[in-house]
Amino acid sequence: MSTEQNKAIVRERVNGEMISQNRLDLVDEIFAESFVDHSATPGLPANREGVRMFFRALHAAFSGLHVTVEDQVAEGDKVVTRKTFHGTHTGDFFGIPPTGRTISFPVIDILRLQDGRVTDHWNVVDQLGLMRQLGVIPEPQPSTA
Repeated sequence: MSTEQNKAIVRERVNGEMISQNRLDLVDEIFAESFVDHSATPGLPANREGVRMFFRALHAAFSGLHVTVEDQVAEGDKVVTRKTFHGTHTGDFFGIPPTGRTISFPVIDILRLQDGRVTDHWNVVDQLGLMRQLGVIPEPQPSTA
């Protein structure tokens, strides 16, 4: 597949259908059986079932969860996506009770694709920013010096 085809799969199938439309029934179609999540959430399996478990939890915690793709770059068999997750915290999020706050947090994903299916995943998430938005970690106070 071309880099443009791979970008379209990531943009439309992964971020559009699977995440934003909460179509977790597509996981086995989009992700290869041998899929490995190199950035899996601690306590979750680093495979397709872990993907289902993570996004099931994310959608239960954040109503209206959707993704805005900001940028995409592809080279060879890898697609890098800079994106922003948006939603409202209306359910438990890994032990954090609902706050009713609207959140948005940036993520950078790297997905490797082979024959049109995702085989590997790495990411960087602004977890500190998300925890601040949820009120778990206080915002820094300006210095009075």
